[in-house]
Amino acid sequence: MELKEILKQVKAIEIQTRGMVNDVFSGEYHSVFKGRGMEFSEVREYQIGDDIRTIDWNVSARMGHPFVKVFEEERELTVMLLVDISSSGFFGTQKQMKGEIAIEMCALLAFSAIKNNDKVGLIIFTDRIEKFIPPKKGRTHVQRVLRELLYYADPEHIKGKGTDIRAALEYLSRITTRRSVVFLISDFMSSGYEKALQIANKKHDVVVFSITDPREMSMPDVGFIELEDAETGEILLVDTGSEVFQHDFTQNTQSERLKRDKLFRSMNVDFVDILARGQQPYVEPLIKFFKMRARRFR
Repeated sequence: MELKEILKQVKAIEIQTRGMVNDVFSGEYHSVFKGRGMEFSEVREYQIGDDIRTIDWNVSARMGHPFVKVFEEERELTVMLLVDISSSGFFGTQKQMKGEIAIEMCALLAFSAIKNNDKVGLIIFTDRIEKFIPPKKGRTHVQRVLRELLYYADPEHIKGKGTDIRAALEYLSRITTRRSVVFLISDFMSSGYEKALQIANKKHDVVVFSITDPREMSMPDVGFIELEDAETGEILLVDTGSEVFQHDFTQNTQSERLKRDKLFRSMNVDFVDILARGQQPYVEPLIKFFKMRARRFR
């Protein structure tokens, strides 16, 4: 994809995202992702009903009557986007490929973050780290994040094909010293990341977004077809009309999803399932997640 086309897509995604950020997600985002605590803002004269524990005795003594300290929530957060761009993301049987959905989600989350004056950073990974952008504030910076995501949406620009979530999480732990909100976006066609996820979630606030295409959950009967693993290149001839194949395919898929979801729950990792069906399939699950999380922290 040429730079001119990338810039055009960045603008289109920003316009598409802006309305959702302003109308839906900005307030929801603010309510569920809190700052690091309370910081001192100013002092003012004591008013009836103020907590006496907030009285500033030094100022009160100088002024001859009571003054209290005023604190405000320290809102600034660091948001890290960990985005899986491995070959399995170049798959989609509905309106969009999984990788395209991931980019739109990143735009929505990133613009929500900067609207709340938070910093946004990016780690793009396959079976290796493809790109790291340090966290910064501002619309121009988010536009750069989107440019990089769209650049790597071209398979020719990617060095790896497989998926190594463990390596991405370990890299995050090495380069991020302060506590961050981490959005991990992947189709989770990976293994061996359990310990790295547990460590990352203790240090950061990790939220997992798992993107799945409907055809990865059930297979229609279309006779004999060749299936190719996008990450390994392995080709397999299967009879989709076979009852045994249909049963095993569905059972294996459900078993893997249940095992993965159980793992996330056991680690207290928030996770959101995105089924790649229809236009903007992430909107409803995101709203549901934000409302659920808001109730939990109320």
